[in-house]
Amino acid sequence: MALTGKQKAAMLLMSLDAVSATELLKGVDSEVVQELAVELAYLDAAGLRDSKESFEVATQFCSSLQPQKGFQFKSFLDTMLKSTVGSEKAEYIQTQIENLLQKRDPFMSIRSVKPKTLATVLQSEHPQAVAVVLAELPTKKSSEVLSFLEEEIRVGAIGRMTGSNTITLEAKTRIAEMVCNKIDAIAAAAASDSGGSSDDDGDESEGPLRKVAVILRNLGKELRDGMLESLKEKDSEAGKEVTRLMVIWSDIPEVTDRSMQEALRGIDSAKLAMALIKADETIAAKIKSNISERAAATIDEETSLMSAPKKEEIEEAREEVVSVLRETNESGDLDFVEEDEEENE
Repeated sequence: MALTGKQKAAMLLMSLDAVSATELLKGVDSEVVQELAVELAYLDAAGLRDSKESFEVATQFCSSLQPQKGFQFKSFLDTMLKSTVGSEKAEYIQTQIENLLQKRDPFMSIRSVKPKTLATVLQSEHPQAVAVVLAELPTKKSSEVLSFLEEEIRVGAIGRMTGSNTITLEAKTRIAEMVCNKIDAIAAAAASDSGGSSDDDGDESEGPLRKVAVILRNLGKELRDGMLESLKEKDSEAGKEVTRLMVIWSDIPEVTDRSMQEALRGIDSAKLAMALIKADETIAAKIKSNISERAAATIDEETSLMSAPKKEEIEEAREEVVSVLRETNESGDLDFVEEDEEENE
């Protein structure tokens, strides 16, 4: 995503300590400081990245809202604001940040809620509302929330996620506000009961069907198969497409080495060589690292002997590789590398 000028300025501030950032902002209008503070908080909470060069800085900054060792965002922001605009104005700015962030992304706070708690809230909601919330969560977390819901709600929500109905931004905002209010009520009740303690806790790789596919892929086999069967009964074409989209070519780097090794054993070297023509380096490296050196050398030789292959031939070869992975997935034997999604912690 292209960063705005203010977001780029915020990225610069991320790379500085609080004292240096304060010096840089001396003389800057207080309203501009407030806008930059909002951008800082948004970049941190949304987990946005600028470039490879700023990855380490962004990673450090984006982890700062969590109570952990290292760089502390709240302390940094507090020091910077107080030194720049004074204590009273700094307090005012910080009280506005949460509301501004919520307005920009109504689902931001929902993504940090524990899956079981979120499922408790969604259990009494209309399947359409559940579908909207699930679509806004990271896929792994959507799977976890889905596993806690009753079957009727699960089936209804997945059915609506695979449908073509579009939801307006206004409707999404109302749903997010409703869910947030219920989450706040649960948190308040828990705090009251426990004396104040609280819970911690364009291509085919995009689009609603792919989102549903990855959510279901992360479920246990029995639950996943049951959900797929229910989906196929309602819409056989959507069910087939979701099944297909559970594993696509770009998923290969996410497959565990053991699963890749098992799947690649039965694939002809000529087909594999064809599939790797102009393949993404990460995918090519993943495949070659899970076959023998001799097999890798054979593939390189096969590739060197090929004349210019047609795009259709390359796609057919890749589909053959993916079809083997899909068969392994359907049997419940395909494992994926666990993702470190901070939103789920």
